[in-house]
Amino acid sequence: MRTDIFARLDREPEPPKIEIPRMSRTRLVLFGGTSAFYLAIVVAVLASTWLVVIDWKVMLFRPYQQWPELHAFLDYFVVLGQRGPTAVMVAAWLGWRSWRQHTLRPLLVLGVSLLLLNSTVGAVKIGLGRLGPHYATQIGSAELFAGGDIFPSGHTANAVVTWGILAYLATTPKTRRYLSALSATVSLGVGLTTVYLGTHWLSDVLLGWAAGLLILLALPWCEPLIGRTEAWIFERRERWRARRRLAPSLPVAAGGPRPALVTQRAPAEETASCAPGAVGGRTALPGSSAGAGGRVSRPRKHPVRPERPSVAPGGGGRATASRQTTGG
Repeated sequence: MRTDIFARLDREPEPPKIEIPRMSRTRLVLFGGTSAFYLAIVVAVLASTWLVVIDWKVMLFRPYQQWPELHAFLDYFVVLGQRGPTAVMVAAWLGWRSWRQHTLRPLLVLGVSLLLLNSTVGAVKIGLGRLGPHYATQIGSAELFAGGDIFPSGHTANAVVTWGILAYLATTPKTRRYLSALSATVSLGVGLTTVYLGTHWLSDVLLGWAAGLLILLALPWCEPLIGRTEAWIFERRERWRARRRLAPSLPVAAGGPRPALVTQRAPAEETASCAPGAVGGRTALPGSSAGAGGRVSRPRKHPVRPERPSVAPGGGGRATASRQTTGG
């Protein structure tokens, strides 16, 4: 038995018992409060209230010009909110966990969360059509329904969901607390970085935080579907393995002929066929052959050919025909 630190990287002998989160009362309260905050942000932007004024003040302040020394680092840090790179990194980690724990739940949870993220955030982006700060046309305007896709912030919502999945799937309370703090730090940093770079309004980031948190809070409602999907996949896998075990496999040499299939006969047939002079269960006459259907054919009489004339040893050129002796 291995006792070093690498022993924890080995595959577990059997699936562990993992407690699946349920939709508790606390989660329902948080979900309702976050939904109300989400709607309040949307209404405030639609009505061009004080929130839009703050958006313009922050945009005209131009943080990337106030602290230019941070620009190079934050250009790389904001990648932690891009959907492609973060999804690949997290999927690799969760794929290893799925293999180690004999379960597909981590990967299925990630897939469901990304599907919800793309559908909900993408629909609001396209529906509101807000332009970003770099493409704004009128000072003080909310820049809505102008063909943009900036509201809510996709970077921020993706950071909340992708890194929050690690905390959601944690198996111990201690690990869940550490991963929750880490995901919150990354999500806050990515959202504020987009404001610093001038690619998003402040209200975009606020709505992105709310959108990502709503998806994480709603995941327990999707757990029954995830469980049924995992059971269906495992059932299909077992059926495929069973078909492979039952399939006949005869070894064939490379380039050689395939072995002929041997059909088993009933014992009565074998006894009848092994009897002397028996053909198809009937006694055959000597010299006879069996035709189709077990019929016995009589021996055919062949005509006797006459012997060739022999030449006298004397070389006289006359051939003496030898008589054919018959009878005795």
